[in-house]
Amino acid sequence: MPDIPSAARLYLRPIQFVDTPIGRDGEVARLAGGLLWFFAYELIAVENGRRILQRTLSIAEAEADPRLAPIAARITAPRPPLVLGPRTLRFDQPQVMAILNMTPDSFSDGGKHLGDPAAAAQSGVDMSIAGAAILDVGGESTRPGAETVWEGDEIARVVPVIERLAASGAAISIDTRKAAVMEAALAAGAHIVNDVSALLYDDRALEVVARAGCPVVLMHAADPKHGAKGKGAYADVLVDVYDWLEARVEAAVAAGVDRSRIVVDPGIGFGKTLADNLALMNGLALFHGLGCPILLGASRKRIVGALASEAPAERRLGGSLALALKGAGLGMQLLRVHDVFESVQALRVWRGMQDAALTGPHAAV
Repeated sequence: MPDIPSAARLYLRPIQFVDTPIGRDGEVARLAGGLLWFFAYELIAVENGRRILQRTLSIAEAEADPRLAPIAARITAPRPPLVLGPRTLRFDQPQVMAILNMTPDSFSDGGKHLGDPAAAAQSGVDMSIAGAAILDVGGESTRPGAETVWEGDEIARVVPVIERLAASGAAISIDTRKAAVMEAALAAGAHIVNDVSALLYDDRALEVVARAGCPVVLMHAADPKHGAKGKGAYADVLVDVYDWLEARVEAAVAAGVDRSRIVVDPGIGFGKTLADNLALMNGLALFHGLGCPILLGASRKRIVGALASEAPAERRLGGSLALALKGAGLGMQLLRVHDVFESVQALRVWRGMQDAALTGPHAAV
C-alpha cells in the first residue's frame, strides 16, 4: 500500500461484485454474511476534509494491512439477527420495512389512515401478508416544512394501531423523534425505534432506548444543530455522512445500547441535494464499514421526481423500485417502502437471479 499519513482517515468501499465465489477462493469476500460477493475494495484516504488518495486494493491487500484489517472485518462480518417479539429478523438477504403513516400531512400518503386505527392495522396486516418483515408506524410527518406534532397527539395516533398490530404477531417499528412516544409505543408492543434524528432531537431518547434494550435505527439528516451539515454544504457527502453516523453509533454504544441492535440509515432526501443523494446511492456500500445493518429509505423520494420528469409522489413506483434494487445490489439489509407488494416481488426476482448465478454451471476448477 502507498505511504499514507498516519493522521489520514481511511475508508473501504466494497467494489467489483461477482456472481459467485466458486473458483475464487481467497480472491473474493462475502459482504456482511449476505448474498453478495466482491473482488476488491476502493481505499479512500482523507486528510483535513479532503480525499488525498483513492485506489483499488485486493481482498488480500486490505486484510494484510493493520490499519485496514479491522474495517474489512466489519464489512464482511455477518450481521446478527434481531429478535422482535415472536419474530426473528435475519439479515442474510434484503428485507422490506413497510411504511404505515398515521398523519394528515406526510408527503405521499398523509391522511390515508388518520382517525381509523382499525383500518390502519388491517392495512399493516395486509402488508405483512404481502411480505413486509417490519411495519414502521409513524404519527408525525418528516417532510420539509411539516409542523411539529405534540407528543400527546402523536401517541394518540400510533398507540391504538400498534396495539392491534402487536396482537397480530407483526414486527413493529415506531417512527418518532420523541422519548415519550418511544416509551408509549414500546409499551404498546413496538419492537424497534426508528429515529430520523439519531436520538438527538429529544434529550431523553438515548436513555429510553438504552433502558429498553430495543433495536434502534439511527438516521442521518442535515441539521447543523446536531453536527450534520446543511443542504448543499457537503464537500464530500459520502464521507461526511459516514463520519456522522459512526459518531452516533459510538455515542449510542457508550450510553449502553448494544452495537448488535443498531441499524444505520444514510437519510436519502433529508436535507440533501440531488447530487448529494446520487453520491450516497452510488456509494452505499461504504457504510458496511460501520459494521451495522443498513436501512435504505428512498421510496417515492424527491430523487425519483427529479430524475423522472417531475413525477408526483404517487407516480414514483418505477423509480422507487430502481432505487430499492440498487440498494439490494449493494447489500442493504432493510428497504423502507410504500409499495410493499411490488417491492417484495422485485426482491424475490432479484433473489432468484442471485441464487441461479450462485448455483448455476461454472467452469471446472
